[in-house]
Amino acid sequence: MKVTRKIIEIDEKLCDGCGQCVISCAEGSLAVIDGKARVISENLCDGLGACVGECPQGALHIIEREAEEFDEHAVEAHLESNARRVHEAPKGCPSAGIQVFSAANPCAQANMPTALEARQQSELTHWPIQIKLIPPTAPFLKGAHLLVAADCVPVAFPALHQEFIRGRVVMIGCPKFDDPQEYVEKFSEIFKVADIRSVTVVVMEVPCCSGLPAIVKKGMETAGKHIPLNKVVVSVRGKILRHEKAA
Repeated sequence: MKVTRKIIEIDEKLCDGCGQCVISCAEGSLAVIDGKARVISENLCDGLGACVGECPQGALHIIEREAEEFDEHAVEAHLESNARRVHEAPKGCPSAGIQVFSAANPCAQANMPTALEARQQSELTHWPIQIKLIPPTAPFLKGAHLLVAADCVPVAFPALHQEFIRGRVVMIGCPKFDDPQEYVEKFSEIFKVADIRSVTVVVMEVPCCSGLPAIVKKGMETAGKHIPLNKVVVSVRGKILRHEKAA
């Protein structure tokens, strides 16, 4: 039933799809679809505007118009569905199979034919690497130093393996095209069960990457954990622009 009430309005011209608003919406009523933040369903939006102040572009506003009534039961069902999805790997997906790789021993490293081959050695210790595909109970997460990277970073930054993956468990994803709320719930579960020792988030300098550190931080807050969190920003030309310690 439609009533006249307050509800969120999104200016698509201003929205850059960073996903900050999605993270701050406790009802899960927002999602980034086709690169823009959108209201999934009117009955999931309570119209209180907790998301408005999180938008760095000022694209969100509260307006009053005719809309479907806010439905708390629909919100509960929606959040439960999201929570189930966090724990379920895609059925029949070969890429979701858990693998742990052994690092090359010092003797093998010393006998590599050339220095170039040593520099080109993969530092990856596990599979899968996509945030969406890694279950919170994956054995390689236990007690890990975690690297969370925007999936454009490996293409732009050639020394990712030596500079950041070495000694860390890597998870990659795109905060613009993936589901930020699903990521928040995934990281929350990881932080609850995996005893993560530190987190390094590496993102590109572009605005849509800004949501990834916020996703990780929100997941940490939801889990009630305080874990050292560092942010690294990389330019589109592959240079490290800055290191930041998150508050």
